[in-house]
Amino acid sequence: FTQNRPKPIITEMGGKNPTIVTGSADLERAALGVMRAAFGYGGQKCSACSRVLVDRSASETFLERLVAETSKIKVGDPTHRDVYLGPLINDAAVSTYEKAISDIRRSKGKILFGGKADPKVGHFVDPTIVAGLPRNHRINKEELFVPILSVIEVDGLDDAIEVANDVDYGLTAGIFSRDPAEVRRFFSEVEAGVLYANRAAGATTGAVVGVQPFGGWKMSGTSGKSAGGNYYLPQFMREQSQSEYAQ
Repeated sequence: FTQNRPKPIITEMGGKNPTIVTGSADLERAALGVMRAAFGYGGQKCSACSRVLVDRSASETFLERLVAETSKIKVGDPTHRDVYLGPLINDAAVSTYEKAISDIRRSKGKILFGGKADPKVGHFVDPTIVAGLPRNHRINKEELFVPILSVIEVDGLDDAIEVANDVDYGLTAGIFSRDPAEVRRFFSEVEAGVLYANRAAGATTGAVVGVQPFGGWKMSGTSGKSAGGNYYLPQFMREQSQSEYAQ
């Protein structure tokens, strides 16, 4: 309410964005797309991938390739061309990262890559991949806005979709699959406003302005309408019914 009158509020909020990697996926493409979506901008974007749901049959090979891609990341001054991951935005973000790492270790999660911060030299932290956490662990439920990616093994697409939807958010999601039927099911059943299939440039990130409307469902947005979509602008307008009767 503003000045005693109700006002509509249109917001795009957070996300806990998943990528599904099925048994039929191109694993090289999947590893590259997940790495870029998880660690671009240090995970400090609402569309960043923070959960990867990988079919158990593909898990070992996918993780080898994901770790290999992540190991190529150089952390440092982002004005240098060879640097991919710059600093986190402030002390609070570094603290969020450090608390999450402590929580992961305390919960006996496996840190497959990264897990270190060096606040003495700045807000620099490692891109971090973790596995083995319970599905209901807070790392798998809460938006962190830091470069931590949680790997969850799943048993088939049904299981993957159930896990993908089992969060409060619904902003973006991705899938890697060579099976058109799996992609159709993903588009039909995953509860998020922006969906991508087989996007190596960023599994859950990088909506193209004017091409891919952007907005969230559930706790990721208040209206379910997407910026750049047909129904977004009318939310800022008022309807008026006008009737004139013949005399």
